[in-house]
Amino acid sequence: MNTGTLVGSLIMAAIVAVLIAVLIQAMMRGWRRRAERQAELIGSLPPMPDTVGPAIVPPTKGLYVGSTLVPHWNDRVAVGDLGFRTKAVLTRYPEGIMLQRSGGMPIWIPDESITEIRTERGIAGKALTHEGILAIRWRLPSGTEIDTGFRANDRREYSLWVEQEAA
Repeated sequence: MNTGTLVGSLIMAAIVAVLIAVLIQAMMRGWRRRAERQAELIGSLPPMPDTVGPAIVPPTKGLYVGSTLVPHWNDRVAVGDLGFRTKAVLTRYPEGIMLQRSGGMPIWIPDESITEIRTERGIAGKALTHEGILAIRWRLPSGTEIDTGFRANDRREYSLWVEQEAA
């Protein structure tokens, strides 16, 4: 390789690296601005209860996909750690639903806040070819409705959740 080609390659590599850095910075700035816009809508999450009764639906292992603002299935909530996917366990109690997330704070969904539990093809940027997402629609203390998405390891367990809501 001659000197001119080497210098040209190094310049191109530097330009590509700078462009990648600028794109990453723009994406991070967009995520922060989305969180700032949503902060007032979301407010604070419901507090965890001191005690709960026996589980109505046993723990379901899977993936917390994220939460979205209703009615936009692709408008991911960016406030706090609600926008990050993580392994999770979902359990239903008489008082509500506990979503224990690995690496994130647990989410408590009080029973009186739940408006609907259903299966969906997609939520928060996660789209499947079949009804593979369990979507829990609930109202936050601020009055905003959100959908919380969960993809179970065994999708046959969705029937327990949907039947329980219908009962």
